[in-house]
Amino acid sequence: MDGMTMLTLFVLSVFVGFEVVSKVSTTLHTPLMSGANAIHGVILVGAILVTGRTSSGLGLALGLLAVVLATVNMVGGFVVTDRMLEMFKGRSSGGGSR
Repeated sequence: MDGMTMLTLFVLSVFVGFEVVSKVSTTLHTPLMSGANAIHGVILVGAILVTGRTSSGLGLALGLLAVVLATVNMVGGFVVTDRMLEMFKGRSSGGGSR
């Protein structure tokens, strides 16, 4: 693929992604995000593989940026999911009932 085709695909995917995410209601956003953590892992592996095969300095810099951003995205998703699950745990009442 040439550069213009890749840029076009990137811009189109940004618009489609924005439209899809903006249409999700707030009550569904966190559960969907926790399910998307696996997708973030695949993106991270893809960024690592592509970066490992590049031969140019610009490609290496962009690949490193992609790896860093994918890692931050994946870890952040797990942190938010963990906080969400903590909200659903039962609170200790201190009354001694079992």
